[in-house]
Amino acid sequence: MNKYISLFLFCASFVCYAQETPPGVVISHLPGNGGKYIGSPSICILPNGDYVASHDEFGPSSNEWRSGITRIFHSSDKGSNWKEIAVINGLFWSNLFVHNNVLYNIGTNKVFGNIVIRKSTDGGKTWTNPYNGTNGLLLEGEYHTAPMPMVIHNGRIWRAIEYATAPTTDWKRYSVMVISAPVNADLLDAKNWRKSNYLMYDPAYLDGTFGGWIEGNVVVSPEGKMLDILRTHVYGAGADEFAAIVEISKDGKKASFNPTTGFIKFPGGAKKFTIRYDPQTKRYWTIHNVATNVAPEFSDVVTERVRNTIALSSSVDLRNWQIHENLLTHPDVRRRGFQYIDWQYEGDDIIFVSRTAADDETGGAHGAHDANYLTFHRTKDFRNLAENSKSNMYIKSMKFNKKNDTKNWLSHKALMKGAVIDFEMAASPNKQRGIKQTDFPYSYSNK
Repeated sequence: MNKYISLFLFCASFVCYAQETPPGVVISHLPGNGGKYIGSPSICILPNGDYVASHDEFGPSSNEWRSGITRIFHSSDKGSNWKEIAVINGLFWSNLFVHNNVLYNIGTNKVFGNIVIRKSTDGGKTWTNPYNGTNGLLLEGEYHTAPMPMVIHNGRIWRAIEYATAPTTDWKRYSVMVISAPVNADLLDAKNWRKSNYLMYDPAYLDGTFGGWIEGNVVVSPEGKMLDILRTHVYGAGADEFAAIVEISKDGKKASFNPTTGFIKFPGGAKKFTIRYDPQTKRYWTIHNVATNVAPEFSDVVTERVRNTIALSSSVDLRNWQIHENLLTHPDVRRRGFQYIDWQYEGDDIIFVSRTAADDETGGAHGAHDANYLTFHRTKDFRNLAENSKSNMYIKSMKFNKKNDTKNWLSHKALMKGAVIDFEMAASPNKQRGIKQTDFPYSYSNK
């Protein structure tokens, strides 16, 4: 668990303030009092190993309702330093991804705008302009999305979006749908993309407490079915959190939902989350907001706005989720937040970017929702967490400095040199480990 621990003093007009520095590496900062806030964080890894990240701008001083602004950043040193390399006018709610060794960015052109896709052949410095259906204008109309994952399955590349044409501006306007295209097709050509039907809001869901659904994750189930797993809004403070599981037909043309079985209890389900499958652990992983650190004075904050803690969780079946570790947390629910996490696997690690609301020299973020930083983070050796649970109390195997070690003891001399010890845990003892004579600790009784 990481907490803000670095402090420095900021003095202005003879008044000094203790200012917390945000955790992680700051990629971008917009002053908290400027009326522009950081949204839609996204990150991807280029074929050469460099990182590219992005965010858009929202808020009363932004241009979000006319033409969205998205900023692109590059790191060539594994996230230690970042440089802004491009500003895109006409891109909002978007995510970066690499497909067939080419960098793309897909989203809308503004709030409730067209679905557009752009391509970059120089690592994000320049981008194509989606002015018609042959070079990136995929769907015209009113749509909503966020930085959500792309998935390859059955020879197609898939993406979840929401149809947003409705006579209201609240959650009720969002209808669930997915789009897909053949993996080797020209992704800038609208004719190559197929869209499903859309499923509209139904006020009867969840016994009348259903507020809407958005920001779906396309995920392939353990049975090989394409699913769209969505953030679900439920009214009230302290309300249970759910995710909705929508089934997508094999050809991508039909979305269907069973309200009796389609809702699952999901910590953080009222906020945006991203799910990705890891073939090594055979688990689905997510980084999501959990309401585990909420003091009584914040009990009036609606569940959807509790964003002061993010956790790493996993599941083997997409229905039952285990929280492994809180990654970031802050006690202030109203004005501090880590949210809209986008992330990628990199070797044994997870790298992620956060829309972070924190202190700055102008007095800090306007509120937890209205973030003033884009921050970069790394979680090392995340797969070790899969075996960490109350039931897995036995050592299945151990590595000492990345080498298998079967001994039931460690020498003081070796430990004094410094070491990394990795334990693989299990629910039952490994009776074949540590049974050789050399595995036993030194004892006079062995003389």
